[in-house]
This record gives sequence, C-alpha cells and structure tokens, in this order.
Amino acid sequence: MQQLVAQRLAAATTSDGPDERFMRYVQNPVFNFLCDHYFRLEIDGWHRIPDEPSLLIGIHSGGSLTMDAWTLVHAWHRHFEGRRILHGTAHDLLMAAPVLGDYFKAVGVIPASRSGVTAALAAGHDVVVWPGGEQDAMRNWRHRDQALLAGRKGFVRQAIRSGVPIVPVATVGGHDTVFVLSEGRFLARWTGLGKRLRGATMPIIAGFPFPLAVEILPAHLPLPAKIRTEFLDPIHVDTDPDRVDDSAYVDSIYDQVQGAIQAGMDRLAKRRSFPVLG
Repeated sequence: MQQLVAQRLAAATTSDGPDERFMRYVQNPVFNFLCDHYFRLEIDGWHRIPDEPSLLIGIHSGGSLTMDAWTLVHAWHRHFEGRRILHGTAHDLLMAAPVLGDYFKAVGVIPASRSGVTAALAAGHDVVVWPGGEQDAMRNWRHRDQALLAGRKGFVRQAIRSGVPIVPVATVGGHDTVFVLSEGRFLARWTGLGKRLRGATMPIIAGFPFPLAVEILPAHLPLPAKIRTEFLDPIHVDTDPDRVDDSAYVDSIYDQVQGAIQAGMDRLAKRRSFPVLG
C-alpha cells in the first residue's frame, strides 16, 4: 500500500499544467456556473500580479470543501485563458488518493511539498499555497474573518530559494458555505484520528444536508455563499540564500504577508451585509 501511495504521489508531482481537454469539457462548464451564479464570485486586483512567476499565499475556508480556493484557481485559468498556469496545492494524502488525486492532477494541482512547488516555479508557472492548512480551513465560524497562516513560514523560505515575489490573497465568504461550530480539537485527540489523519481538528459542522455532523471527509454540500477575493500588492523578498536561515528576516516577511491578508479581509468583510447572502 505504501509503495502504491508513493507511486501515485510521484506521478502527481509534476509541473505540467491542467489537462486542457478535461478543463474545456468538464471543469470549465461546471465552475463557470459555480463562480458566476452559485457563489457570485467577485475577484479583483488582477493588475497587481507581477509579470514574473509568483508564489500566491492565501487563506481558505469552509471545512473540507474550500470553495474559495477552488474558485480562485478557476478564475485564474479563465482570466488568463491558459496562457499563464497557476498550480493549486493539496495535501499529499489527497494527491495520492484514487479518483480525487486523478482529478486534482487533471486540473493542475500539485502536492504542497517543497519539491513540487520548486519544480512548478522553476518551470515558469505560478503557485498558490494555503499555509494554514486544516487549521485555517477548519477554523470556527466565529473566526471566519481572521487570517490564519498558523505560524507556518516555509513559504517565505520557498520564495527566497526560488527567487519569486509573494502575492498575498485576501478572501471572505468561503466560511459561509458551511458553519463550523467547533474545530473539534478535543475530539481529534480523544479518538486518535487526528494523529492518524495528520491533523489537529475534527470539526463539528452545521450545513446541508446534515444540520449537525463531524466532518472527517466531506459531509456537506456548500451553501451558495457570496465569495469575494482580492489579489494584494506583491511583496518582493531578498533572494540572498543566506536569508533562508535569517529568522528575523523570515519572521518580518511572514508578518507582512499575514498583515496584508488581514487588512484585505477586513476591507472585504465590510462589504458583506449578511452571511451566505453576501
């Protein structure tokens, strides 16, 4: 089994772009409808994206189905019409999973690993990373407008090593696609599933079709919440390799990125009149 997972993960670790045939006939029609009519996506800041390959850093919300992340990647593909490739990233266990991993590969998702991200950036592609991972996606609904990168600073070192700018991305609305009532940290520890699943949360959610559920795998259909996303001003890093080991410098860039995302989320949140309805 471990060998099979390793083989599937190796196959998924590629800097190739999305499968254009799959995008044209399957992905695009579905996500065009979701972006335009279901989630009523508003996405701004295209003019801030640098000409050179960039590392996008954002937050994502909504339990195990982070529709703000999915709509961002699709909007990018639609905006650039395939001329500029943006790779989404996912946990290696998801990338190695049958069916789901194949789908991710078809739409250009790569493992959220140093090797995968490095290869994609070296190929001249853009990459988006959500450092907060499950801590971010599963955060309590009361904290839906808080930028959470979970203290994970590897993205700063990645930008230094790859010599690319960081583009912070702010978004709100994804967390209204399902209501996370509790992050379930105690439940994750008590059952031991958190350790097995390499996560610290087992969120308790309220959504459709189940008014109450523990979400290990997707246990809801996303509500039609309005999603607002904005690309923010790029942050250029010092590409001196020695900066990778400069903790003070890495911390300062991390704080800049998290602060920019929070300020952007604060602005976007002020435009929301009511949860879900937007």
